[in-house]
Amino acid sequence: MKTLARWVKRAVLGLLVLCLALFVPIAYTETACRPAGSPVSLQPILPPAHHRPESRTLLTYPEWHIVHAYEDYARVIETGDPHEYGFINGIAGFWGSLCALSRSAGQLGPVDLETKQMVYVIGVSFTAELLLKAAYEETIGRAFAVLRGPARAPLDDLSAAQAKAYAAFLQQIPWYKWDFRRDATALADAEGMGVRDTERRVALGLEYRAKAAYADVIAAAVAQTGNDALTLRMIVTGMEAQTLSAIDGVTVIGARPEGIEIETPRYRALTLLIEKLAAGGVEFVEIAGNDDIMFTILSPDPVYPGAIDSLNRQGFEDYRHLVMIRIADLGESLRGLKGSAARLEHIHDY
Repeated sequence: MKTLARWVKRAVLGLLVLCLALFVPIAYTETACRPAGSPVSLQPILPPAHHRPESRTLLTYPEWHIVHAYEDYARVIETGDPHEYGFINGIAGFWGSLCALSRSAGQLGPVDLETKQMVYVIGVSFTAELLLKAAYEETIGRAFAVLRGPARAPLDDLSAAQAKAYAAFLQQIPWYKWDFRRDATALADAEGMGVRDTERRVALGLEYRAKAAYADVIAAAVAQTGNDALTLRMIVTGMEAQTLSAIDGVTVIGARPEGIEIETPRYRALTLLIEKLAAGGVEFVEIAGNDDIMFTILSPDPVYPGAIDSLNRQGFEDYRHLVMIRIADLGESLRGLKGSAARLEHIHDY
């Protein structure tokens, strides 16, 4: 009994240490990454009902960092093993970029409490998930990869395909809507009887089912609070209303002295749409009541002029750069990427 009590005490102590460790990055961000500068007062064109806090263009990135981390992970295990992915680098990238973005947010106005809470919650969840995954893949997972030998097992390829599909899904749809149970069932039903196949079937099956249960909780919570808006409005010039209305995803609201007011989808669809509009000569006057916006660029160079932060992409031979510009310069900036080594990755709305 004394031995059992001692181990229980150690387990509780370990859990407390883990919890404290997970909250250290939050404390650091709150104390060492304070917003710098002060916002410039705006006179928005769009009515208040269509405004979104400008600081969100920066603080939507941490959620996308997680999306990109899954993309990097999928790329690594496409030809390699999970233990080859740098889990700690993925975690450090999240909190490091959040620190840089928090400092820059001072130029765009206050960060609302809801957004800050959301960023911290997903940051802690992401950190805990990657630490747990690292603890397994760097030990037991690595051992079974050694037992398997250099040739990939069937379930290595299946799990890599699942990771790639999941990463693509996250570009437009919230993670909790992914069917993790379907992936677990696919692993259970797949052919492959080697030791690595059995290990992948059990380990990833448990992971997927745990994520499915957590996703159910999050989906229920979102249903209670309501989903975020799926569209936004902007003012544009340089293209006739009739031509704009013919573009899939664009709804023309009406003409204003400053330009044409349109409504568009958000998230990944917005990036593709803005890129298309810019290529057609459209200039952007205002988006969601704001005059600044951030986008990410991919390039082979480790630095980019004016970037808020730059990060190496695991599994890829390039870098991601976080760049904030005036909305009035957005069209010209995107057109300027044509023919260069850099390419647009994502435009961060609000």
